[in-house]
Amino acid sequence: MTTPEVKKHWEDRYAERDRIWSGRVNPWLAAVAEPLPPGRALDLGCGEGGDTIWLAEHGWQVVGVDISETALGRAADEAAVRGLSDRVDLRQMNLSESLPEGTFDLISAQFLQSMVHLDRERIFAAAARAVAPGGLLMVVDHGAAPPWAKHVHDHVFPTVDEVLGTIDLGPGCWEHLRVETVERDAVGPDGQAGVLIDNLIVLKRLS
Repeated sequence: MTTPEVKKHWEDRYAERDRIWSGRVNPWLAAVAEPLPPGRALDLGCGEGGDTIWLAEHGWQVVGVDISETALGRAADEAAVRGLSDRVDLRQMNLSESLPEGTFDLISAQFLQSMVHLDRERIFAAAARAVAPGGLLMVVDHGAAPPWAKHVHDHVFPTVDEVLGTIDLGPGCWEHLRVETVERDAVGPDGQAGVLIDNLIVLKRLS
């Protein structure tokens, strides 16, 4: 799909409701990032800005990237309400084509999965190159459908090792801090309780 087609898909998705996501930080990002000294972060596929704004609230300078101008507008409004506009840099980009320039102390890809074209191998390779020495690359994926899903069909979710295998780290030395399948409690759209399965990858660049 071309960039205009991908962009239209996500603009249509965000037009469905005034807010698509909860606005809360993804829990695995909070668990990993909260103990870290704040630095410069890159939030890939930032959507309406839940993770971006949480990082900014915790002292990070954050570049949030998404293809949807609607989502970025909502993120910008929330950052302004919370007095965080000076810590948040929101950019409309197609990640399959390019990433922001520079290096980052934390690059986060939370559930960067899509039903339309998304070149994850290219994105992750570019992201790895942009991690500063001592910095972290964090990827969290859905490892299975939620228990309340009604239309899964034959979709196959990747294992954590398969996801790791798509991340071209290139030259340099990396420490695998966490590479595992994890579970978290969640509540479905109709209030039903359930357990979600995620693939969690946290890699530290040593050089």
